[in-house]
Amino acid sequence: MSEDIKKKVQDIFSKNKEAYVSSKTHSNRADLDQITKSLKPQTNWVVLDIATGGGHVAKQLSPSVSTVFASDITKDMLENTAHHLSHLKNVYYVIADAENLPFLNEIFDAVTCRIAPHHFPEPEKFVEEVSRVLKPQGKFLLIDNTAPEDDELDFFYNTFEKKRDPSHCRALKVSEWKEILMENQMTSIKESIRQKPMTFPDWVARTMDDKTIQQEVEQYFLQATEDAKRYFSIKQTNGYMESFAIDEWMILLEKV
Repeated sequence: MSEDIKKKVQDIFSKNKEAYVSSKTHSNRADLDQITKSLKPQTNWVVLDIATGGGHVAKQLSPSVSTVFASDITKDMLENTAHHLSHLKNVYYVIADAENLPFLNEIFDAVTCRIAPHHFPEPEKFVEEVSRVLKPQGKFLLIDNTAPEDDELDFFYNTFEKKRDPSHCRALKVSEWKEILMENQMTSIKESIRQKPMTFPDWVARTMDDKTIQQEVEQYFLQATEDAKRYFSIKQTNGYMESFAIDEWMILLEKV
């Protein structure tokens, strides 16, 4: 099952590699600046960016650190990103499974992973690997979409993500993430959560070009309960979806 999910990730991200480079969600300047502000990178740091996708975090950190290793499980995605970032001479590209990293113990000063863990079948293994490759007192910056604590809203959210993107595994609740992190020598330094607005046509087309399925996803939103419509700020006009919002959680941790 785990390998099947990872194969779907590789297939979908290979097909949509350019969309993730240009994605407004992933390339948002204010969000990327916040990463630098939170992490406070040092010029001698060696950093690992896991599931780099379009390479936005690697690009953001490159001027501030010694070396960035940008890793991703999808070769086509990584090659495309390397092409776009060819002017950055301190970024190196490594094909890597987030749950089985090909690096030695305790060699990175910081690890980042942004808007990706909801694709990981076994987030516990991912966090174990992050802890393993981090130096003592190393920093881990995790950013991902999270599910509401309410079970019905959690189900609604993960269902529409899966309908739109077969490589989506599950967005965890913040409470679930905290339990995993505490079990892996991680202590929280700071955290924040926000509602992230999503333009529906751009979002649904990023990973799904089948118009029939796009319409099914739209109908799922339009038929949502009133609680779901309020929580996800669902907006429609004349029976068509315009936008919605999801929770995005950022936490900065230190390996103890």
